[in-house]
Amino acid sequence: MTDRRTFLKLVPAACVGMAVSPAAFANSPKLKDTDPQAIAMGYKTNAAQVDKAKSPRYAAGQKCANCVLFQAKPGDAWGQCGIFAGKLVAAGAWCNAYARKG
Repeated sequence: MTDRRTFLKLVPAACVGMAVSPAAFANSPKLKDTDPQAIAMGYKTNAAQVDKAKSPRYAAGQKCANCVLFQAKPGDAWGQCGIFAGKLVAAGAWCNAYARKG
């Protein structure tokens, strides 16, 4: 589970990631579940595989595609995220930074 200190360390990276144009991410690597930052944030490429005991904030239906941090065109399988600057996240993924759009 992510604590407040870890989250606050990630906020500057999120701001930088959101400032870069989408074209710059076209050839970015895809984030893997084994990436140290992904592990710290509880990221799972497939939201259905989230361990609810380790990530009690997770609820069915939550995924990157409907998170305010996910930046992609509707229907895109991968997109950029303010939390994972420089890497693409799966639309069907989930992490502890999830915040529902709208």
